[in-house]
Amino acid sequence: MPTVGRLKTRPQFLKVAAAKHKWATPGLVLQAARRRRGEDRAAPEVPETLTKDPGEPDVRVGFTVTRRVGNAVVRNRAKRRLRAAAAAVFPRLGRSGTDYVVIGRLGTLERPFPDLMKDLEQAIIRLDRKGPGRPSKDGREARL
Repeated sequence: MPTVGRLKTRPQFLKVAAAKHKWATPGLVLQAARRRRGEDRAAPEVPETLTKDPGEPDVRVGFTVTRRVGNAVVRNRAKRRLRAAAAAVFPRLGRSGTDYVVIGRLGTLERPFPDLMKDLEQAIIRLDRKGPGRPSKDGREARL
């Protein structure tokens, strides 16, 4: 099982968004980006084998909920629900070496928790299917 860490800084979130690899469900939107080994390191001239931190998580997840969902209390409740769903799903289905951003929607709070977990599972599976090296419907190679 992959270890799960957190995305905390804005540049980390922006890298995932720049990959433009996402899947929307009624309860959430999931964005994903493959991470190269040693990508977040300050010294790129150091060989990858020396930059690999044994404590670095295999999968990193970040959470965000926009003001459109509600005030701070509502947004924090939505993030708590998303964190609980992610804690149950990502250790099983998260792809090693991938960063994910889970975005809360208006339906995040109204959706029953088992359905929210199914939404997250479905999004991970769908994004994994569209992974690198697999052609999309129009024949071009999908990026992750």
